[in-house]
Amino acid sequence: MNRVERWAGLGLVAVLCAGAMTWTAPFCAAQSKPAHKKAVPVKEPTAEELFAYLRGALLQYSADDGVNDNLEVSIDPTKTVLTIKQPDGHCDIFLNALDANTVAWDVYDATDSMQTRAPLARLNVVSVAGKKARTCYDVENNIDPAPSATRARILFSWEKIPEGSGFQTKFTKAFKKLITQSGGGAEVSLFK
Repeated sequence: MNRVERWAGLGLVAVLCAGAMTWTAPFCAAQSKPAHKKAVPVKEPTAEELFAYLRGALLQYSADDGVNDNLEVSIDPTKTVLTIKQPDGHCDIFLNALDANTVAWDVYDATDSMQTRAPLARLNVVSVAGKKARTCYDVENNIDPAPSATRARILFSWEKIPEGSGFQTKFTKAFKKLITQSGGGAEVSLFK
């Protein structure tokens, strides 16, 4: 074999090797990509964790007007009755009777004919049809017939809630989860 034929043969081998590498490179690259890790499922908070958050928020952002103050917040062992003690008595909110689809916020003017008071952030939630949302008692533990039994209301000092903190969204999400975990009406997306 002369020198020209050898160089031509080597050139042909080089072209074939380059072509083979070009053809197999995408397959090799596809095999060498790092494997995707499975997403770790997010652990849902327990009823105890949700209650601890709600209790902390109710006490931290409580009104200080002597009427609408949240003095103490507790939950029964079955995690279905949330009790909020205020200066004029206490209300038992039946979490397993509430409808998570009906949670709504408003700003409430707590001023009465005797005294001017700071505005309150008020969370309202309606009960499932045929169930009582709450029962309220006076300081002597007698049932107070005035509050509506089909609606539960939770009060916060509007001025104490940090602006831009997303508090209402976070509290609503935690409250809806606690309602659902307690056996109440679960949140359903009605309009998709």
